[in-house]
Amino acid sequence: MYLNNIVEATGNTPLVKLNSVTAGIKGTILAKVEYFNPGNSVKDRMAIKMVEDAEKAGLLKPGGTIIEGTSGNTGMGLALAAIAKGYQCIFVMSDKQSKEKQDILRAVGAQVVVCPVDVAPEDPRSYYSVAKRLSEETPNSFYPNQYDNMSNTAAHYESTGPEIWQQTEGTITHFAAGVGTGGTICGTAKYLKEQNPALQAIGLDTYGSVFKKYKETGIFDENEIYPYKTEGIGEDILPKNVNFDLIDLFIKVTDKDAALMTRRLAKEEGLFVGWSCGSAVHGALEYAKEHLKEGDTMVIILPDHGTRYLGKIYNDDWMREQGWL
Repeated sequence: MYLNNIVEATGNTPLVKLNSVTAGIKGTILAKVEYFNPGNSVKDRMAIKMVEDAEKAGLLKPGGTIIEGTSGNTGMGLALAAIAKGYQCIFVMSDKQSKEKQDILRAVGAQVVVCPVDVAPEDPRSYYSVAKRLSEETPNSFYPNQYDNMSNTAAHYESTGPEIWQQTEGTITHFAAGVGTGGTICGTAKYLKEQNPALQAIGLDTYGSVFKKYKETGIFDENEIYPYKTEGIGEDILPKNVNFDLIDLFIKVTDKDAALMTRRLAKEEGLFVGWSCGSAVHGALEYAKEHLKEGDTMVIILPDHGTRYLGKIYNDDWMREQGWL
């Protein structure tokens, strides 16, 4: 048996028990290891879904160009889909993202435009604004807009949720994931809560992001917004894919705690994962220490691979510059 293209390898990623970092915690903690997708991240799932839904809707035509703002992983998923289907890609990133992510996207044939991170979303220099402008200026182009494109949530409702339910044989009681665009946690949680309405969905946020306070107060507080270093988690906007009714609570994790846990996962569990994976595990375990009971099963999404962060959190000199080692 063979696959017709690399995109068909998306999904059916393994569920792996965490053993060392969970010492002293009751219940079973499992990690959904998404770097087994062909683009090495969870974003492959929604990238192909957004492309195929756009084709069906006539929004993406033969020979077209896909233009998207990305922190890197969505771009990789879209680039692989574009190669399989014959499209061009232009990706817009903030200068916060690692050089590895930029280089990987160029390696698979994408054009990469880098924008400053320390500007407001509505600023014409922001990566949101530049992506929109380029899509308006480029003939026969498609702007997926992963933040507000509900194909993002649908991809996880159709694939990630059912996989986890099947892999845990319906025993899952808690689901934890970092929240950026919101598609992963909300699509997965929607499916899992339909199977088990008592399931708790825990969203992991970062300091400098608006999600936690908005969930708790209904207030979009601009004072919550400030620069942070962790990539691929948190937002200074409210994406349509974030359905706060599906997320039971948010836990914030610092850049340092996320980075240190990411390194622990590599050394203690053999899971060479990305920075936001550390955010997800650190925050989820903080919750688990207080709330998990014997017989409970928690699944944590590990979104991507450590190769994206070799120059940052896996670099001892860089970590010392941050004061984290």
